[in-house]
Amino acid sequence: MHFDPSRSAGLKRLSDFLPKAGGAYAARRNHDLPGHPHVSGLSPYVRHRLVSEDEVVRAVLGRFARSTAEKFLQEVYWRTYWKGWMERRPETWVQYRADVRHGLNRVQTESGLRREWEAACRGETGIDAFDHWARQLVETGYLHNHARMWFASIWVFTLRLPWALGADFFLRHLLDGDPASNTLGWRWVAGLQTIGKTYLARPDNIARYTDGRFRPAGLATEAIPPGGPPHPPPGPVPVADQIAPDLRTGLLLHEEDLSVGWLLDICPAPVATAVLDASADRSPLSVSGQVTDFTEGAIADSLLRHAPRLGEVGRPEDLGAWARAHRLEQIVTAHAPQGPARERIEAWRRAGVPIRMGLRPSDAAAWPHAAKGFFAFKQEISGLLDRLRVT
Repeated sequence: MHFDPSRSAGLKRLSDFLPKAGGAYAARRNHDLPGHPHVSGLSPYVRHRLVSEDEVVRAVLGRFARSTAEKFLQEVYWRTYWKGWMERRPETWVQYRADVRHGLNRVQTESGLRREWEAACRGETGIDAFDHWARQLVETGYLHNHARMWFASIWVFTLRLPWALGADFFLRHLLDGDPASNTLGWRWVAGLQTIGKTYLARPDNIARYTDGRFRPAGLATEAIPPGGPPHPPPGPVPVADQIAPDLRTGLLLHEEDLSVGWLLDICPAPVATAVLDASADRSPLSVSGQVTDFTEGAIADSLLRHAPRLGEVGRPEDLGAWARAHRLEQIVTAHAPQGPARERIEAWRRAGVPIRMGLRPSDAAAWPHAAKGFFAFKQEISGLLDRLRVT
């Protein structure tokens, strides 16, 4: 798959996929085949909100009944659920960052672990399917969702590598690398997210869903979860900050939400716009050039689309000095979920920069239901669709 970093490319991909979003998707979505013909490939666009979840849902339900498109709709809402779950437990992201640092410290001091980790990242383990996916990820910036699960399972249970280093490998290379979905997805496979529930990659399952291309030998036959701290209790649901439309305002544009027309409708006349690209902060290691190039291209697309409403555009390292230079009374930005962009924003806030985060209504409606497992959240999807006024 090739991913052009623009909203128009995302909308075309959505349009091309729509005929498959019903029964065809439900029947073939788990098949990892060359060219990925049975999935949408929308994730890099939705991850950066070049195309929003609401737009995808409305388009699908403009063609199919809810029951027909149920499986695809659930996949869209998994992303919303993961974000809401981690927004209410930000300590999980902090712990993940610490686990990555600990894992990297280990590979610096344990030569055997370093060799095994490097071989896994290069796709040189001798496990043909795993090695194929490792190389495919590095070369294309994308993996089929089922392949991601198999890969994570083999990394954790067969290769016995630290799960957080696997999550970091994904986050360095995935164009759609999302802090919540990636972190919590790896935790789920490893048995840390739903305690006692693991995902074990099996040769017959891999053979079935790759149409016989792979049947790897030597995989683990049991999944023993790595240890980890218990979940923190869910905290309060995020709410929008108070935004005053009559104040002298700047806009902060970041890669978590690049379709900010909704925010400009709340505060329509920013004096100037600052750009925050935190994609290089996704890992302590070097992030793939494909990832940083895609993010930069997506930001450029957003700046072009919103240009008449942005005022003077800059990329300040010192946001406080930028705000003072423009005599700003507030800086508005779209809500940044837990991750590198949020870390930068919180650091600026602690330094006294008057940043105000708006919150999309769809997130505000969904995240209160992300306190427990996805099954409980799934029961709320119908009501969330009602809010969008789709049938």
